[in-house]
Amino acid sequence: MALMSSIQEFDPELGAAMAAEAQRQQDHLELIASENYTSPRVMEAQGSVLTNKYA
Repeated sequence: MALMSSIQEFDPELGAAMAAEAQRQQDHLELIASENYTSPRVMEAQGSVLTNKYA
């Protein structure tokens, strides 16, 4: 994923934390409804120019 590569280059500690969280989510089953996984397309949209429209 290009975003993870960019973050890893900018802030290796944050990149490592994000990679560890991605691995945790892949390895464990969440039973809390509010912690459902977001699809890659939704995450992509949230990181786009659409987030500039706050209100």
